[in-house]
Amino acid sequence: MNPEQITINPDLKAELSTYGITDFSNLVPLQLMNFASLMTLRGFIVMVVGGFLVGFGTRYAGGCTSGHAIMGLSNLQWPSLVATICFMAGGFLMANVILPLILSL
Repeated sequence: MNPEQITINPDLKAELSTYGITDFSNLVPLQLMNFASLMTLRGFIVMVVGGFLVGFGTRYAGGCTSGHAIMGLSNLQWPSLVATICFMAGGFLMANVILPLILSL
């Protein structure tokens, strides 16, 4: 994707700049996702711990978010409804509470 095609809300840019993220030339900020940042506490938490939690959650819930939300709900499966609600609640908690704490490290 061409960097000129990426449009980021100015309010989001201002918030991310408070966490030290200033390069908006890619869809994923290079200050977060590169090999050098893996050696920092913030990079380790985001990449390694986050990857482990995704794998653990997928195994524990018996499937991924797409499988439960699309196939499970279309089949009216009660466990998929519970799993989807938990996925959404966890996503909101992560995006609004935990991620700002990690980014401020």
